Amino acid sequence: MADMHRLSPSSWNRYETCPRMYWLSRQGLPRKAGMAASLGTVIHASIEDVLNMDISNRPKASMGWLPGVGEGFLRDRWNEEKDVFHATPRHGRWKDDRWKDAMDGHRGGIDLLLRWVGVEGLPHDRITAALWTRVQERMIAVEGELISRDGRLGGRVDLLLNDVDDAGQTVAWVVADLKTGRAPEGALKPEVDRQLRFYRDVLLANNPEAPNVRAEGWYTLNRTTWRASNDGVLEDAYAAWEATRPTEEPLDPTPGPDSCGGFCDWKAWCGHWLRWRQTSGRLDEGDFRDAVVRVVRRPAGSSTVEVERLLPGEGLDEVVDGGGRCSMLFVGSALPKLEALMDEDAAAPIFIGSALAKGHQWRVGDWCDVLPWTPHAT
Repeated sequence: MADMHRLSPSSWNRYETCPRMYWLSRQGLPRKAGMAASLGTVIHASIEDVLNMDISNRPKASMGWLPGVGEGFLRDRWNEEKDVFHATPRHGRWKDDRWKDAMDGHRGGIDLLLRWVGVEGLPHDRITAALWTRVQERMIAVEGELISRDGRLGGRVDLLLNDVDDAGQTVAWVVADLKTGRAPEGALKPEVDRQLRFYRDVLLANNPEAPNVRAEGWYTLNRTTWRASNDGVLEDAYAAWEATRPTEEPLDPTPGPDSCGGFCDWKAWCGHWLRWRQTSGRLDEGDFRDAVVRVVRRPAGSSTVEVERLLPGEGLDEVVDGGGRCSMLFVGSALPKLEALMDEDAAAPIFIGSALAKGHQWRVGDWCDVLPWTPHAT
């Protein structure tokens, strides 16, 4: 069961954006860590900690303890995630100045939990042990894995809460997913709405005798909650599970602005994005650009490099000169990455991801990918 194929909301989104992107994400290629995702992990884990802590020995009326305890949990999780970040094969610079964002996200989560039990605007140093116990008692589950009975669908659920009436009787279960990014403007994004419905519907399928179940996104940034729509999603989820069965051969890509023109961690292993950007006239679009290059000249000891930008060749794994020459400045961790690749093969094509291309010289820094260009041939 542990090795069986399982579809999660994130893998479904990836497949829908581009099947080739999904396939590459399953090939054991070097993972990439990002500060935004790490920040979300820190906030989620610290909220989990304050919900799971044992406060049975605290006097019920005691106040002033939660901010310090919560910050301690947050700091521990921050340091833990920082180590994970630096141990990830592809990572940029850990941004210590985001600590204030972690604190705000943690406090936002606490505010949302207080609202859940009917308390608004209470300073956190005024939260009593009795009040926090009330919050904890309304939790059915905290940070758990939700898997369909057949094992085919699954994901991690942040909170499962008990919604009660004035008499304390259960009227609904609420699946709440903590969101640490930008809050919606007018409506949930379709992929977020589907994620929430996915959790709700798997939970209902596993628990046919459950009360009414609804799913909500809880946004810590502005302390808002957004309810998912009512349409069921399981039929589509099982169709996606079937379509994403593991294959040795790469799945076909869907070139377009959301895949080849957007965010993808696997461009160094795919030739389709380069061909699509050339044919669509988007090689030079935006301030942050991806490119495949060959080093033409690098003065000894210099961090400035002259490169030839390469264009697609006949095969998807082939590139040719013709994109023009430009100067690139390699700073931070990008420079030793370049040097390591040049030591291995100074003439080999190199993938540069998200270089800052404003002005006459491209800037390649900690935030960039500097990787061998090794695309699949199909």
